[in-house]
Amino acid sequence: MIFGIIALIIGVLVLAVGIYSLKQEKDDPESRKIYTIAAVIGAAVALVGVIRLVLTLL
Repeated sequence: MIFGIIALIIGVLVLAVGIYSLKQEKDDPESRKIYTIAAVIGAAVALVGVIRLVLTLL
């Protein structure tokens, strides 16, 4: 349960920072790639956290 909560928090934070940085560096194509990848990784980690929490509660 703790692992799921920590993964969810970290994933949401990485996703938020990736989206924020993506908006800040919208003119640089290379930065857009990097921050898009960071946002996708954050979303994946958050999704794993949610799945882990749901499976723990069942």
